Amino acid sequence: MDRKKTVAKAAGKMSLATFISRILGFIRDMIFALYFGASGLTDTFYAAFRIPNLLRELFAEGSISSAFIPVLTEYREIHGEEEARRLVRIVFTFISIVVSLICLLGIIFAPAIVTVIAPGFLSKPGQFSMTVLLTRIMFPFLLFISLAALIMGALNTKKVFFLPALAPAVLNIVLILSIVFFESRTREPIMAAAIGVMVGGFVQFAFQLPAFFKNGYTLGFDTAFNHPGLKKIAVLLIPATLALSVSQINIVVSNILASYLPSGSITYLFYSMRLIQFPIGIFGVAMGMAILPTLSEHAVKGDFDKLREDFSFALRLLFFITVPSMAGLIFLREPVVNILFQRGKWDYAATIGTSEALIFYSLGIWAIVGVRVVTASFYSMQDTKTPVKIAVVAMTANIVLSLLLMGPMKHSGLALANAAAASINFSILFFMLKKKLGRIDARAIITSFIKISIASAATGIICWLLIKGDMWTQGGRIPEKAGILFGVIVLFLAMYAGIMHLLGSDELKYLMSMRKRKGTEAQRNKGTK
Repeated sequence: MDRKKTVAKAAGKMSLATFISRILGFIRDMIFALYFGASGLTDTFYAAFRIPNLLRELFAEGSISSAFIPVLTEYREIHGEEEARRLVRIVFTFISIVVSLICLLGIIFAPAIVTVIAPGFLSKPGQFSMTVLLTRIMFPFLLFISLAALIMGALNTKKVFFLPALAPAVLNIVLILSIVFFESRTREPIMAAAIGVMVGGFVQFAFQLPAFFKNGYTLGFDTAFNHPGLKKIAVLLIPATLALSVSQINIVVSNILASYLPSGSITYLFYSMRLIQFPIGIFGVAMGMAILPTLSEHAVKGDFDKLREDFSFALRLLFFITVPSMAGLIFLREPVVNILFQRGKWDYAATIGTSEALIFYSLGIWAIVGVRVVTASFYSMQDTKTPVKIAVVAMTANIVLSLLLMGPMKHSGLALANAAAASINFSILFFMLKKKLGRIDARAIITSFIKISIASAATGIICWLLIKGDMWTQGGRIPEKAGILFGVIVLFLAMYAGIMHLLGSDELKYLMSMRKRKGTEAQRNKGTK
């Protein structure tokens, strides 16, 4: 099997699993909107949830895997399977002890944390105290999600991608069940959701254990913290956390500033961010995780020609898929928000507020997903310092732009600042990687990106003209609206594929050739039975 096919198949498996998880996530959000609407109460939950959600991004989809996978790959290649298994046990012990202490400190100092993430709540004592309580309930989520990330990284080095990527789905299932069955049975209904987050984190960890044991790993306490592999992971972990967290730290900054804006602003930002996380999670995170083991193998062997080639392919394929998703969210934003959320206590004003933020958040999707692949290339070479230096620049830009734009544009200005910071982050990272590797096929990447952008914008405008109307201002008629939106999305995809075919897209040709080969192999296998 050629390397491109290996990467594409791995990304495809992770994308499918993540798609299932994201769909369940949207069902979760729909239920949340139905039960709680968009109000000061939901602002309280989402301000508290910002901490475990930030840590999920940092640990489950970020730094632990980025630091752990290259080192574990190196130990397996150089020192053998048994030493790799021992390294997993040592890291498990270290994470269990250190993160448990962090959780304890987080519970104790929850009032100080809430003061930092939502200072605007200080003038609302009831809202502040409830946010503190919810933060304390959800803090143990960090321990469970960190251990889940360790299990995921170990399985990924064995080229097991689907089940670990499916694990977050169980978190959504547990949270849905918690809201539906316990919302009316708790002293404060919103506490049911917070408890669901904590329990869901544990289930996400436990869900992966059968596959973990099946692949030869074991769990046990090994306190050999002087192990050189653990030291190398620790050295890589801190800058990896800071570099990959730039988009999430920018969201926290937005959360802090939004607490000073009109009621509902935090909720609008949360739901619009949830929507852009759909393509980011399905494609960006999946590709970043799928490509990292392959790039790490190239780096260990010193084969930088293959590393350059696979990086270029992964980035072009990622843009081919995510840029049209970005255009779709921009041009179809109001129908999407209307169908997903406008029911129960969620009114048209909440739909408009969320749609406005969605426009500007979506402008940064291409950069956020691109950063995943570029940073994976740096991490494969065990360079985590360069991304973190650039992350500091991007975070500074986000803070400055947020302060400048939140006055005239309210919460939409915060979303635009986030997108601009992501673009700055990607652009500098891309330039620095080119400088580090000498060449990265930049001409082909840029040419492909221009073709993709033209096709996406053209199809988006046409579909917007076809679907706009007064029906999207009202709730209800969900089956009818869903049918119309589905038809427009199908038309969007068909037109996009047609335009890319006319433009001679190499990515489209490769995907079509993969599909033909798969069909040929299926026929061959059928004939041999």
